[in-house]
Amino acid sequence: MKKGFMLVVDGGNGAGKTTVIATIKSYLEGKGVEVVVTREPGGTPIGEKIRQLILDPDTPEICDKTELFLFAAARAQHLHEKILPALEHGKVVVSDRFDTATISFQHYARGIDIDLINKINGSAVGDFKPAMNLILDIDPELGLERVHQRGEKLDRLEKEKVAFLEKARMGYLKQAEQEPTRFRIVDASKSKEYVEQEALKVVEELLTKYNC
Repeated sequence: MKKGFMLVVDGGNGAGKTTVIATIKSYLEGKGVEVVVTREPGGTPIGEKIRQLILDPDTPEICDKTELFLFAAARAQHLHEKILPALEHGKVVVSDRFDTATISFQHYARGIDIDLINKINGSAVGDFKPAMNLILDIDPELGLERVHQRGEKLDRLEKEKVAFLEKARMGYLKQAEQEPTRFRIVDASKSKEYVEQEALKVVEELLTKYNC
């Protein structure tokens, strides 16, 4: 039985991750590929409870390290319960965020030491790495404007100052610069059609690589 692969779609809120993931799912299913769509934090019953705690705007008292440990706990459960079993059965996993988000938000934006983050992430996922991280890059102010236009409420992280969100954005770009073979950057300020086309190019690249 051939194994599947994991594609992470990440980037700032309002960048269009949900739309792109739906497009990718439809495209893969059209090719007869089994797809598991998931998200972080979340993806499992335990993970969803942790998500509610982390992102609830009514719990701003969470300290930075507690936030880091909660993300890692949700990720460990996510990998064990959902991601690895899907990959073992030859499915493609498409996740809204993964460990790239922790490095961007907790290291670059929060300022937590990268060695500690790598140690905690390593405890959660071992040496596992997704096949590719697709980063939808967008200016935080434009992203928040889109969130407002959709009439959605801001979560706890979205309510941070724009400077915080800008640091997180730079974190994604820095990671892509450091590991160009595992990251692809797409300008999410462009049209929906452009972003989807660029995303599907990445999907085609992975399908070829993994012979799916």
